[in-house]
Amino acid sequence: MIVETKRTVEPDPPLQPDDLIVVTGAGGFIGGNLVRYFRNKGFRRIRAVDKKPLPHWYTREPGVENLSLDLSIEENCRRVVEGAVEVYNLAADMGGMGFIERFRVECLRSILINTHLIESAWRAGVRRYFFSSSACAYNIQLQQDPQARALKESDAYPAWPERGYGWEKLMSEIFCQEYWAERGLKTFIARFHNVYGPYGTWDGGREKAPAAICRKVIEAIDRNDLRITIWGDGHQTRSFMYIDDCVYGIDRIMHCDELIATPINLGSSELVSINELVSLVEKIAGVTLKREYDPNAPRGVAGRNSDNTFIKKVLGWEPNTPLEAGLRVTYQWIREQYYARKQGRQVVE
Repeated sequence: MIVETKRTVEPDPPLQPDDLIVVTGAGGFIGGNLVRYFRNKGFRRIRAVDKKPLPHWYTREPGVENLSLDLSIEENCRRVVEGAVEVYNLAADMGGMGFIERFRVECLRSILINTHLIESAWRAGVRRYFFSSSACAYNIQLQQDPQARALKESDAYPAWPERGYGWEKLMSEIFCQEYWAERGLKTFIARFHNVYGPYGTWDGGREKAPAAICRKVIEAIDRNDLRITIWGDGHQTRSFMYIDDCVYGIDRIMHCDELIATPINLGSSELVSINELVSLVEKIAGVTLKREYDPNAPRGVAGRNSDNTFIKKVLGWEPNTPLEAGLRVTYQWIREQYYARKQGRQVVE
C-alpha cells in the first residue's frame, strides 16, 4: 500500500521591494487594480502585461514596465517571466455572461496562456505562481435554483462546469496542481465570484451585471425614459465582490503556504437577486424604473453564491465590503465615464 505524505514546504525569503512581480492581464480590470495595489505597497519592480495596445489599457501606473504582448504565444511568455520572483496570471479572453455564452471557443483558447505561462515560469525559476480561476468552474447542476446552497470548494467535482470558460478554468487549475506535485512550483488558485468596481468594463458586451445595470440606469435617466431591460426573469441570484477585497484576497492567498495548489473561493457571501441588485442601483441613483424582462437573453445559472467557510478558516478573513457601499463608488465612476464619453472624451469602456 502506498501512503501519501504531505510535501515539505521550504520557506521563501521575504519578498523585497525590488523583487520583480509580473502581472498578466494588467490592461484589464482586476489586473490593473492589482498593479496599483502592489505599487501602493511599495514594490518598485512590476512588469505589467496585456495583449491590448497600451492606449486601450484601463489603467497604467507610473514607474511600471508595461508590455503589450499576446501570451497565447509561448515565446512571449518566456519573455515576460525573465527575472520574475512572482507571477500573477489574470490574462484571459472573457467578460460577462453575454460574452462567455456566445464566444466559447475564444474562452477555451485562454488555456494556451496558462499552459505556456506556467511552463515558462517554472523554467525561469519563479518562486510563486497565481492563477485566477472562476466560480464558473463549479458543477452547474448545483446551480439550478436561485436559492441554491453556497458552493464550497469540493463542489467542482464531479466536473460539469460552464461550457467553454468554465472548462478552461478547471483544466488550468489541474495544470497548477500538477506543476506543484511533479515539479515543485508553488502555485495558488483563487476561484473569483463576480468582481465589480471602478476602472472596469461597463459597456460593449463584456461588462458584468453590476456595471451593466449601473450603465442602464444612467442611460435611462439621461434620455428621460425611465425603463430598464433585465436579462432573464430577475430572480437569478449571485454574490458580488468589490475589487478592493479581490486584490487584497489575491495577496493573502498567494502568500499562504497552506493554500499551495489548493483552489479556494474568493468572493462575497452576500447573496442578492438581479431584481435586488437593480433596486440597490435605483436607490443610489434616486430613481424608480419600469422593469422589462428579456427571457431570451443570456442569464447563466439560476443561483450561485460563495461558501466562505474555508477562506475564513485559513485566512481568518473573507471579502466583506457591503454591496451597497461598493455599488455607490462604482455607479459614480461609471456615471463620470458615461458623460465624459458623451462629451467626446476618451474613456475606459
